Amino acid sequence: METRIGIIGGGILRIALARALSIIAGHHVTVLETEATLASHQTGRNAGVVHAGLYYQPGSLKAQLCARGMAMTREYCQQHALPYQELGKLVVALDDSPLGRLANIEQRAIKNRVPSSARLERDELRDIEPHAAGIAALHSPRTASVDYSAITRRMAEDVVQAGGQILCSTEVTAIQNLGDTCLVSTSDTTHRFAQLIVCAGLQSDIIARMVGASPSPKILPFRGEYWEMSKDSAPMVNAMIYPVPDPRFPFLGVHFTRGVNGEVHVGPNAVPALSREGYSWRSISVKDTVESLRWSGAPSLVKKYWKMGLAEIGASLAKPLCLKQAQAYLPELSSADLVAKGKAGVRAQAWDKDGSLLDYFAVDRVGPVTLLRNARSPVASSAMAIAEYVLEHFPISRRR
Repeated sequence: METRIGIIGGGILRIALARALSIIAGHHVTVLETEATLASHQTGRNAGVVHAGLYYQPGSLKAQLCARGMAMTREYCQQHALPYQELGKLVVALDDSPLGRLANIEQRAIKNRVPSSARLERDELRDIEPHAAGIAALHSPRTASVDYSAITRRMAEDVVQAGGQILCSTEVTAIQNLGDTCLVSTSDTTHRFAQLIVCAGLQSDIIARMVGASPSPKILPFRGEYWEMSKDSAPMVNAMIYPVPDPRFPFLGVHFTRGVNGEVHVGPNAVPALSREGYSWRSISVKDTVESLRWSGAPSLVKKYWKMGLAEIGASLAKPLCLKQAQAYLPELSSADLVAKGKAGVRAQAWDKDGSLLDYFAVDRVGPVTLLRNARSPVASSAMAIAEYVLEHFPISRRR
């Protein structure tokens, strides 16, 4: 007997789950998405990188799912003639200070069996990126660029072909937990599901309150803003140029990413968004901002990261400050080379009561409802593998 499963949210992870549950497990799946189109938020507003798994703890589930997800994404794109370009990535050390961290990443890449990764010295890195600064780098040639929105739309077609439903422009207004089933109300109708998966991104803590789950972790929206390089200057970047991550900070910092259409993004920065969907400084919600400031973890978060926060806000408001950060990696870059701010994204960062920022999934179960919060990078790269893992390890996917 099939299980009728509901999924709230229309990003790539939700559609990958819907596809796996309908095609592989044979369930009837209904996806409820507030927006008029799928992939409207985090999925459609990132740089489109398929990560190879350089950074993650060897043997961890995160590392395993990233490696498996990259392979599955590549195969799916090849099957459906979707763009998949293995451009490669350089993780660059500008001076001696990050060399220890770079060596640690190199060891993780080896243990994670990241394909073809290699340590490069100054001359070798310039063979790949002639305009880049730096004294050493780790090269990941299989890191790829894709269009995650296109992948999401194609997987949605698979869901519909398997008998599932994708209902856009459908806002969830209430959820009633009946113990063995749940009722999900929208503006149009009420659905009864045997199981419900909530992966609602920026709205996930609001939906959690609807089902009686803990308010923690709360979602803290961070906006990432990209500049785009001009067509004349874009050839200065062949692929992707990244900094060595600093574990003291929760965000990576400015980097360069070439997309599947040849565009080169510079960024993102990371600034607090003043509303859950605050894609610009003009988008302000007093309610959302006050809720964040009143959260119990706010004082410790501000105390820990206020200097970094001010620097990020400054780079957001003043182009010369952003340019200075970018020139550290691409010295020839000029202000005229940064022609326009591209499509900003807002990350749904899960934030605990003690002020800590969660690094990966937070999962809650309330009766027939499973809540997935903090679906952050490399979730897009890993989406198909995560869906496969859910089918194998969670009772939500089993036939009744």
